[in-house]
Amino acid sequence: MDKRTRAVKIVRLLEAEYPLAVCSINYDEAWKLLFSTRLSAQCTDKRVNMVTPLLFKRYPTIEALAAADSSELEDIIRPCGLYKTKARDLKYGALYIIERYDGLIPDDMDKLLKIPGIGRKTANLVLGDVFGKPAIVADTHCIRLAGRLELCASSDPYKVELALSELVPAEDQSVFCHRCVYHGRAVCSARSPHCGACCIADLCPRVGVDPSVSQALHSHA
Repeated sequence: MDKRTRAVKIVRLLEAEYPLAVCSINYDEAWKLLFSTRLSAQCTDKRVNMVTPLLFKRYPTIEALAAADSSELEDIIRPCGLYKTKARDLKYGALYIIERYDGLIPDDMDKLLKIPGIGRKTANLVLGDVFGKPAIVADTHCIRLAGRLELCASSDPYKVELALSELVPAEDQSVFCHRCVYHGRAVCSARSPHCGACCIADLCPRVGVDPSVSQALHSHA
């Protein structure tokens, strides 16, 4: 079986396992997703979702965020870590969007990457979830699954993004990445993957190579 055929089978099995997979960051406007995802760097989505209700209550518009007092903004987002850098990026990112894009989030990768603090992961999440464009969000779960499934040997996010963009059908890319998050958290975790409960185990190259994996699968048969 060639790699693309195997990748499509993996996509379909994850689709069946997690049919309702959605973005794990709560948002109701594009700019809120953009800045919430910036907060998620080296922080869990769960904690971000605990912080953003207060953040967006205090700053309900992108204009309000751009005008925020830096110290006050830092205090609100402190639980997310790296709060000084993130507060700077939120404030000046909002200013940049107002000044350069008339306060609207662009649907273009190059324009998104010009916003202070915004990288490819965040840009792809916005492009996929908000604008419905093909987009691979190469987060830690996506990178881990791509490596274990031998879809991409590299741990470099950009290389994983490029590799999966060639293997995963365009219309499935955004939600496939959400399903990788679900599967990575529930089954294919970093330290102790539950291979015996894995819906894609038959397509995983680790099976039959790692004795512990085969044993786990047989014990669940």
